[in-house]
Amino acid sequence: MSKSYKKPQSNKLIQIGVMGSAADLEYSKDLEKIAEEIGREVANKGAALLFGAEKDYDSLSTAACRGAKKAGGLTIGVTYGKKEKTFEGADIIIASGMERGGGRELNLVLSCDAIIAINGGSGTLTEMVIAYQANIPIVVIENTGGWSAKMAGQFFDARNRVRVLTAKTPKEAVEIALKEIKNTPRK
Repeated sequence: MSKSYKKPQSNKLIQIGVMGSAADLEYSKDLEKIAEEIGREVANKGAALLFGAEKDYDSLSTAACRGAKKAGGLTIGVTYGKKEKTFEGADIIIASGMERGGGRELNLVLSCDAIIAINGGSGTLTEMVIAYQANIPIVVIENTGGWSAKMAGQFFDARNRVRVLTAKTPKEAVEIALKEIKNTPRK
C-alpha cells in the first residue's frame, strides 16, 4: 500500500465503498475498467475497499474489488443472506443475513466513511440514498450513466444534507472522497 495518504490521528482504517451497476444492466467494458481503476486508487491510498459481494453475477463493485486486490489493498465484501456460495475475491466477507433491496445495502453503506458510485441501477440508488440520510460523503464519476449521472451535483431532497459530488477520473474521485472524509463530521 502507498504511504502517500496520511491517516487521521486515530488508528481507524478509512473505509471507502464502491457502488455500481450489476452485470444484468449490461454495463460496458469501459465502465468495468473505471471501476477497477477506482479500486486500485483506493488501495494505493491505503484505505479499505467495501463493496456489495454478489453471489450470482459480476458487478462494477466486484470489478473495483479486483482492482484493489491487484494493487495489494484490503477488500471487504458485504453479501446478502448467508456466507455460502459468495464472491471469492474479497479478503473479508460479511454475511448480512438480509436480502438484496435494502437490508444488505444498509449494512454496507453504514460501514463506509464515503462512497463512490459508478453508473448504477436501483441498488446503487438505494445505497446513495442511505449515504445521504447518514451524512456520508457521496462521489460519482461523471458521464458514467445511471443514477450516478442523474444525481451528479444534486441533493436528494430539500434538506440539503450531502451534495452528490462529481469527479472526472477515478483518481480524482478517491481524492475527493478522502478530503470529504477528513472534513465531514459523522453525526
